Amino acid sequence: MSVTHTEVTPLVEPCGLPEHPDCGIRDVLDRVGDKWSVLTVVELASGTRRFRELQRGIHGISQRMLTLTLRRLERDGLVLRTVYPTVPASVTYELTDRGQSLVQLVKQLADWSLNNKEAIAQSRRQWDTERPDSGIS
Repeated sequence: MSVTHTEVTPLVEPCGLPEHPDCGIRDVLDRVGDKWSVLTVVELASGTRRFRELQRGIHGISQRMLTLTLRRLERDGLVLRTVYPTVPASVTYELTDRGQSLVQLVKQLADWSLNNKEAIAQSRRQWDTERPDSGIS
């Protein structure tokens, strides 16, 4: 994939067997559970944003990654992109009703992460001390 590639990759059957109960679930979880999607949903939870506002609000995200993330979330029906006929064109992004229904779950996950980050860090330090050759970081 080139550095300038911003197209949404077409869906490839994740499990090979469409009748398998996990088929499709993994694809959805991959989308709503990835770092940039979660942070984008959190940023849009407080209202409509323009692209640069989102980029400033999501620390560390590149222009390309934000473009890809927004396109994927739009494709999944979680984000609505509105283009206004101005010169230059003005574009805004907001959560759809489906996207809004994800906000509470994401906030619960963020709260859980905040409440458990120190304990997890301690567990990692202890594990790393007991198994210094594990190669996991």
